[in-house]
Amino acid sequence: MRILFLTHGFNSLTQRLFVELRRLGHEISIEFDIHDRVTEEAVTLYRPDLVIAPFLKRAIPERVWRHTLCWIVHPGPVGDRGPAALDWAILDAAREWGVTVLQADAEMDAGDVWASVPFMTRPASKSSLYRREVTEAAVQAVRLALERLETPGFRPQPLPRNPDGSLGQWRPGLRAAQRTIDWERDDTASILRQIRAADGSPGVRDVVLGLPVRLFNAWPESELRGDPGAVIAIRDGAICRATRDGAVWITHLRSVGSGDPVLKLPATRVLGPERLRDIPEVPSDPFVPVTGDTWREIECRVVDGVGFLSFEVHNGAMATDQCHRLLDAWQQLRATDARVLVLQGGEDFWSNGIHLHRIEAEANSADASWANIEAMNDLTRALIETDDRWVISALRGNAGAGGVFLALAADEVWCRPGVILNPHYKNMGNLHGSEYWSYLLPRRVGVEGGRGIMGNRLPLGAEEARAAGLVDRVMDGDAAEFARRVEAQALALAQDPGLAGRIRAKQERRRQDEAEKPLAAYREAEMAHMRLNFYGFDPSYHVARYNFVHRVPQSRTPLHLALHRRIGARASASDAARTNP
Repeated sequence: MRILFLTHGFNSLTQRLFVELRRLGHEISIEFDIHDRVTEEAVTLYRPDLVIAPFLKRAIPERVWRHTLCWIVHPGPVGDRGPAALDWAILDAAREWGVTVLQADAEMDAGDVWASVPFMTRPASKSSLYRREVTEAAVQAVRLALERLETPGFRPQPLPRNPDGSLGQWRPGLRAAQRTIDWERDDTASILRQIRAADGSPGVRDVVLGLPVRLFNAWPESELRGDPGAVIAIRDGAICRATRDGAVWITHLRSVGSGDPVLKLPATRVLGPERLRDIPEVPSDPFVPVTGDTWREIECRVVDGVGFLSFEVHNGAMATDQCHRLLDAWQQLRATDARVLVLQGGEDFWSNGIHLHRIEAEANSADASWANIEAMNDLTRALIETDDRWVISALRGNAGAGGVFLALAADEVWCRPGVILNPHYKNMGNLHGSEYWSYLLPRRVGVEGGRGIMGNRLPLGAEEARAAGLVDRVMDGDAAEFARRVEAQALALAQDPGLAGRIRAKQERRRQDEAEKPLAAYREAEMAHMRLNFYGFDPSYHVARYNFVHRVPQSRTPLHLALHRRIGARASASDAARTNP
């Protein structure tokens, strides 16, 4: 089929559906929801069999849905209606939720139901549920709806009417007054639900140490105690606040009311040293097991000859100091007797490369960019040069830009079926990229294959990445099953008598590669390009970073996504040639 995605942005769900439906043989084009006239033009140009809206903030124009079949992917079960479905699910502590594919109609979220897939919730943020449970259910629901579309005689079911004649349950967006915390009265569970329900956007409005802020990314703490609402500890950029029955860690804040554009940043960065001068730092040794609830960015453990390193960096962005902490943990892991080392990333993200928000917040963004990419390079080099162990990157979550090449620095890459990779930099203002990609990529896919991957601005699913040579194994199962399989196979590898031979072969190849062209030469060449990106006359990278960080609305759909506009351009050129031979 010819399918047009109408979407507010090319987010994680849209990318996953894009990959899945193309894998099924459908032709997909994308149009950003900018204006009704633009949407109507896209439909006229593309003449789609179907319009799917996986991520939309406005109604589809009536002139479109009356003449073309349009599906809305709604992150709620049958009957749920409104723009804050997941927010309400978290606040209500719903145990089961779902995703429903609805036909666009005159009433918002009230059209006929083509498919609905339920899922069990877990104590997690809105963003985490969206990336994992909602995305998986959405893929199943859209595929089921497509099967039903091809089934003769199938008719979508109308929403059941309530006794008063209304359809479903309409729940409006939450007002600011509904997103508040009473630190004296609210317990830890309700505080976590409030912050998690507002995660990503808009955050919970609050005052911390006299500063008006919004709160993001909360984790429970079972050991530390204090007066309700008090900041009682700091750790790796996060603050710990006491509740009436425990405490919570809050990793990120955004200041409110300054009048200037403000960014979501690590909590300690927003509050500043003066406000925190009397707050104790409570470090967490990543190698010491934790028995209760807490938050820590890095966790290491060694089991029967296998070393595991997990890093839970917010939204996959890795700032300079985070890279330094990871490098230190890696060096400590190398000092153990583990024969196999497994990097597991975080549950939602592996890594998306440098931390654009932290860079944007610095007075000199070029210098901050340079320091960040150098820190990423140091970490990547440390993985490449670990030639006395077998190294595995186990991707539980998505990876992008330099994060992909950090993964490729390992000897093997394993990942879950639903992982999406964006192994390119060009969408960030034609950024050249570093992280030794010019060495790591051709080593796996060849020079021509590497050029194709770096020139392609579209996402790759796990199976496509395996076919391209970027991934070695795709392991079926959900996140928990993937973790079990990774551990079992890594433990088996550590006991494999052939492991020593594989490590010797790896050492020999590394010596040959270094003799042919040293790693330092690859880095020097990449950083020469990066210097132009950061300090040169072309401001494209800085403009793209600003737009990304401040969520500047798109003024048009990029041509690498809008297939229909490329088709339209070719048709116009052909018509012009016939008219003016």
